[in-house]
Amino acid sequence: MKPSALVPSILLAASLAAIAADDATPLNLSPAGPTLAQLNAAKDWTPIFDGKSLSGWTGSGYEVQDGAIVCTPSGAFLRTEKEYGDFVLDFEFKLKPGSNNGIGLRYPGEGDAAYVGMEIQVLDDRHEKYKGLAPYQYHGSVYGTARSLQSEKNLLKPAGEWNREQIICVGDHVKVILNGETITDTYLTGIKPIDGNPHPGLARTSGYIAFCGHGDYVAYRSLRILDFKPAAHVLPGNPDNTPPPGFSALFNGKDLSGWKGLLKGPNDKPHVRATLSPDKLAAEQKIADEIMNANWKIEDGALVFSGKGESLATAKAYGDFEFFVDWKIPANADSGIYLRGAPQVQIWDPANPSQFQNGNQKGSGGLWNNKAEGKDPLVKADKPIGEWNTFHIRMIGDRATIWLNGQLVVNNARLEYLWDAKVPLPRAEQIELQNHGNNLWFKNIYLREIPY
Repeated sequence: MKPSALVPSILLAASLAAIAADDATPLNLSPAGPTLAQLNAAKDWTPIFDGKSLSGWTGSGYEVQDGAIVCTPSGAFLRTEKEYGDFVLDFEFKLKPGSNNGIGLRYPGEGDAAYVGMEIQVLDDRHEKYKGLAPYQYHGSVYGTARSLQSEKNLLKPAGEWNREQIICVGDHVKVILNGETITDTYLTGIKPIDGNPHPGLARTSGYIAFCGHGDYVAYRSLRILDFKPAAHVLPGNPDNTPPPGFSALFNGKDLSGWKGLLKGPNDKPHVRATLSPDKLAAEQKIADEIMNANWKIEDGALVFSGKGESLATAKAYGDFEFFVDWKIPANADSGIYLRGAPQVQIWDPANPSQFQNGNQKGSGGLWNNKAEGKDPLVKADKPIGEWNTFHIRMIGDRATIWLNGQLVVNNARLEYLWDAKVPLPRAEQIELQNHGNNLWFKNIYLREIPY
């Protein structure tokens, strides 16, 4: 927390209305349980504190005591030597009565972390000296920007006891879980800071992790990190259907394991499909799978579509993820990738004159059904017809970033839900390989799930 936040003058009359309005807005928090299950299953955690020294850290006023990093009375600032962009930080911390600290994210190395980066509050916010806090000053809030559940409900353990916390910072998503319950869950794109101050750090994509102290005792231990830095946008030399580190293969190059047929309309739409009874869904899926098996084959390690039948869908639903798929099409063909069951990342022949009125000459990779941002690709990156292309897609919240053959074609654009503007994009749904009645080829389909 900033020192100025400790005095009543923080509640300036000019900002009272904005703060009160934000305080009245219900928090939209996703549950912690599924997130923690994902984190508990992860196997590639990396410790960032060895429990014995400050190796890997730089700063002053912190020391190691009993296997923990402790802020001393002269403690002001300590940061990692390595930069991180997209990650999950898992740690334990302990406060004394009235303790005040913070965790800087994507900090550039100079300036006030709460503004030039982001600062997650670490505060004994129930102490009497903090009466009158603004909503964005409680423990776990993104300082000045997003309030936490701590402003309504105390989930901190008593001073002197260890707390466990996870901070998810991936793309524009920031989620904080305290002692098993979500307390902050926000998306930064387009967000207006509550405190009315400029926060240019919200736009940063990487930086240091920092402890922002005020000379109060705070202890941190068991610090570890999951790094979700985006993979290289193309994978030259990677053997076919062999996932890169951290990814799983959705297609094994041999059979249709892990895939299912797309149900016929209107049950192809997620919000309609969700209304089917279990028996009706099973019956419809049996028909769809028969059609799939008749028209989707494996040839030379690739999924090949006959040009008849329905699209192909993953058997599993996915929420936030990083995804690779190689594809090729014949002349004049049309296809796409549905994300969370919604159309679509466009695939088509840029030279097909019958589609010029629809903008195919701009190339593949756009979110073609969008009415606004992302509809058209930023650049034309298609390879010649008959050659393999590579999509690299990151889906965070309801926003997609897409690279085609290593070139950025969509930058953090919201995927609109075509089927019904009144229905939000599903938080998790199947990925689909779409067809428009022509031959298609797909291979090297890899996915890394991202906790949310």
